[in-house]
Amino acid sequence: MNFRTIIEPFRIKSVESVKFTRREEREAALQDAGFNVFRLRAEDVLIDLLTDSGTGAMSAAQWGALMQGDESYAGSRSFYRFESVVRDLTGFTHVIPTHQGRAAERILFHSVLKPGQVIPNNNHFDTTRANIEVEQCEARDLVIAEGRVPALVHPFKGNVDLAALEKTLREDGDRVPLVMVTVTNNSGGGQPVSLENIRGVRALCDRYRKPLFLDACRFAENAYFIKIREAGQEDRTPKAIAQEMFSLADGCTMSAKKDGLANIGGFLAMNDDRLAETARNLLILTEGFPTYGGLAGYDLEAIARGLEEVVEEPYLRYRIRSTEYLGDKLTAAGVPTIRPSGGHAIYLDARALLPQIPPLQYPGIALTNALYVEAGIRGVEIGTVMFGLRPDGSETPGAMDLVRLAIPRRVYTQSHIDYVAEGAIEVARLKESLRGYRIVSAPTVLRHFTARFEQL
Repeated sequence: MNFRTIIEPFRIKSVESVKFTRREEREAALQDAGFNVFRLRAEDVLIDLLTDSGTGAMSAAQWGALMQGDESYAGSRSFYRFESVVRDLTGFTHVIPTHQGRAAERILFHSVLKPGQVIPNNNHFDTTRANIEVEQCEARDLVIAEGRVPALVHPFKGNVDLAALEKTLREDGDRVPLVMVTVTNNSGGGQPVSLENIRGVRALCDRYRKPLFLDACRFAENAYFIKIREAGQEDRTPKAIAQEMFSLADGCTMSAKKDGLANIGGFLAMNDDRLAETARNLLILTEGFPTYGGLAGYDLEAIARGLEEVVEEPYLRYRIRSTEYLGDKLTAAGVPTIRPSGGHAIYLDARALLPQIPPLQYPGIALTNALYVEAGIRGVEIGTVMFGLRPDGSETPGAMDLVRLAIPRRVYTQSHIDYVAEGAIEVARLKESLRGYRIVSAPTVLRHFTARFEQL
């Protein structure tokens, strides 16, 4: 039907009440949490946009699939159903289930890395970077220059800088065991990578004889962006585009908590027989037997069904447009964001909105906390706190200081999103009154999860 309104491609069959709080209650809760929204009780959050990872609503078909779960320790029927779906989608020979994406990353990097090596990527996200750095290696970001300018509009700001990648492979190739590409590019604003760019990365990997792995958490969203933005792709299905993306790689890590439409789970997949054997042995040691990998059989069933649903075009059209809807409202009100809108989230440009707060006083934390206090909305800082701490213990400003508003899949309605826009616009109106923060205590790895702050 040729109507402009894009409706949710589902009906709601079950609802969950949310808790409304007063401003003074939110102020007290945030202070008790050390001014770190990760430490808040979820029940004290009205609209939770901390992450889209594992926070989505499963479909009736997925809930039904849970009842088919085979909980056999070894050789579970549910594993073979899961393996079949993943192989159909990715084409990879070896499918190794894990309890979530960071477990797949840890197994991959612990299996292939030696101290001093380099992993090039467009942008590494937090756990990917941490799993590389804990092996005493370098996570090298090589996104295109356009991907580092929030307000600049470019259709594929997640693209790898091919010239920079070639330079890395030419000069440091002996230290590069594999190349990664993150689709979509989470750290850079949920921005997609073009099929042409992935082909270019593949060509360089072939020339320098390096395997290519995708961080494929949001592969379906990336495939849909290719369909609507890349010349010559408009008549293809999202699934066909995704299959070509995977065909250009030698393996992938995957958090099924994103485009697996499940609440837990992930996998590591590849074609290399020897690497797969090493990975499975490590899996047995730390996750579980290779046919369950830390997951229940019913989780494997839910993921299998989710991977089938996520490439359906009505779902993806709704998913991308509902995120864009929030971005459009904020842009119209003059709130600076990463443009164009990403697939899974809107990224507020805290550095541009709060120029009075220098990066090492964490404008992203200031904006995140103000959103919670003023409107009960929980986002997350993607900036100097998350990425500014170097392996040697020094601190530098992040490439950008952002606040991500990650939209859970199939959870919130348009009125919720209208409320989020209203809350963000109100906080932007109060921008002159916001102050920076300092860290009171924090671990040396992934500090943003548990750090405590105080306001300056």
